[in-house]
Amino acid sequence: MSVLVAVPAGPEGAAALQAGKAEAALLGTELVVLNLSLDPIGDDVAVIERDGPDDRDPVDAVLDEIDRRGDVQRLVIGLRRRSPVSKAVLGSVSQRLLLQAPVPVLAVKAG
Repeated sequence: MSVLVAVPAGPEGAAALQAGKAEAALLGTELVVLNLSLDPIGDDVAVIERDGPDDRDPVDAVLDEIDRRGDVQRLVIGLRRRSPVSKAVLGSVSQRLLLQAPVPVLAVKAG
């Protein structure tokens, strides 16, 4: 079994990674990190890298990784503060993952 953390750029990614480490320790399971930001992540975790920003939708990347692994017990994501207008007009990776993930999702806010 494993805990998958989807790490975007910014403080949301750092919060998700920290929460994912804690969740994996709590469950006594492996931590798997999917780097959505294309920026390097620390050397202390095993990271799955994407090919590039144009390779595909980040939601598809996360859902495909859950399907491919088959042992994901929990998904951890970071949430960004959004205004009511941005919620109405723009899509949200976090919102789509909350609705489409086939496993329980732990959503954390930065700071």
